[in-house]
Amino acid sequence: MDYFSKEEADVIGEISNISIGSSATAMNMMLGQPVTISAPNVSLVHKNEILNDYEISCVLIRVQFLQGLYGNNILVLKDEDAKIITDLMMGNDGSGAYSKGEITSLHLSAVAEAMNQMTANSATAMSKVFDKKIDISPPTVQSVLVETFNFPNDILDDLFVKIKFKMKIGELVDSTIMQLYPFDLAHSIYKLFQRRN
Repeated sequence: MDYFSKEEADVIGEISNISIGSSATAMNMMLGQPVTISAPNVSLVHKNEILNDYEISCVLIRVQFLQGLYGNNILVLKDEDAKIITDLMMGNDGSGAYSKGEITSLHLSAVAEAMNQMTANSATAMSKVFDKKIDISPPTVQSVLVETFNFPNDILDDLFVKIKFKMKIGELVDSTIMQLYPFDLAHSIYKLFQRRN
């Protein structure tokens, strides 16, 4: 990974694992289904390659670190997974009306609510790891077309640390969830971890 060392990748993967793992607990309670998330796969990618794993569209969740760390934490969900999560949150069994058709504003609202609880758990877990308060913004959620997607102008980084997890939700979802840290933020997390240890 050139100037992104294996040690740095391991640390970012471990922090992300703790963060996403705590989120899975919240998700489990919300959805009424066992949620398991695998060990992370960490790589360094250029922003133009980030959505290569997605076909037509996907759901992008953006959370900003406001205290303790500063920058954008981005999560990417497959459309199908967002629809099943929404269906479960609406009290169905994951194969109901909300699991089909196009992504709508209702799906985005449901995902935002799920992610709000997940990322709050994640921030609490990170605060414990670093022994300092980590505060985050409420998530913003959007459906994006892979072919035409451009990063917002306020995210200037060209390089991102991509962390991919396998995600299972009961028997309904066997998929992946992707977390993205701009390189500078990933480096800040690494330095914070070094100071803590």
